[in-house]
Amino acid sequence: MLYIATVHYRSPRWIEVQTRHLREHIRQPFQTWTSLEGIDSSYASHFDRVLEQRGTHAAKLNHLGLEISAVAEADDLLMFLDGDAFPIASPERLIDDALGRAPLLAVRRAENADEPQPHPCFCVTTVSEWRSLPGDWTAGYTWPGARGTPTSDVGANLLRRLELTHTPWVQVLRSNPAGIDPLYFAIYGSVIYHHGAGFRAGELSPAHREQAPAPLQAPFAAARPFARMANGIRWRRWERAESERLLRASERMYAAIARGGEGWLAEIS
Repeated sequence: MLYIATVHYRSPRWIEVQTRHLREHIRQPFQTWTSLEGIDSSYASHFDRVLEQRGTHAAKLNHLGLEISAVAEADDLLMFLDGDAFPIASPERLIDDALGRAPLLAVRRAENADEPQPHPCFCVTTVSEWRSLPGDWTAGYTWPGARGTPTSDVGANLLRRLELTHTPWVQVLRSNPAGIDPLYFAIYGSVIYHHGAGFRAGELSPAHREQAPAPLQAPFAAARPFARMANGIRWRRWERAESERLLRASERMYAAIARGGEGWLAEIS
């Protein structure tokens, strides 16, 4: 049995899209377990099990993993999938091949300032492996970020548990060009689509901020205060324009996905 753990928050917009793609592309028996905080209870009919949850995204994923592990068999598969992620082709071959080489496979968003950790937009392991690590999606453990300062994010403590237990994992990397966007609208391993910030449209990532305009340099010391002021204005204008651009692109892509068909896939592939 395959157990799929996914979290939806405040918006039901991805529920039908995600569950439709799961039915189309998952061939083996599976159950979907979810959290629907802030979403009408009528949407529960799309899932096998809905848990009442509060807290952070990582904490909800941990709770889903805990509850599934309590009822599943040790050799059952456990898949974590972000609410705005879904298969665009059968993932069975990818999963079988990866689990033949390591006990866990997951997306690594290398394009996002070279993030090193497993990402929960797509991760598969066995129930026994998740129990024994034990799995943990919370942040805490750090690594050098885009500007060299310590940073952490969801999946950080899972990375550290894998390191401390010397557990290998298979990294599933982006397989479509990043021209349409440096991070979002991504396909991983040619089988998983991740919209990115699907519940927080317009949010800029480190990958986006790396594209910000270079700061103006003051020609002499007395001009430095004016350069800092000008750079602050330029940065805020760029940030606002980039957020608006990303929001428009996100809404356009979502509308194309929701209509069905494969035209949107051709655009990002």
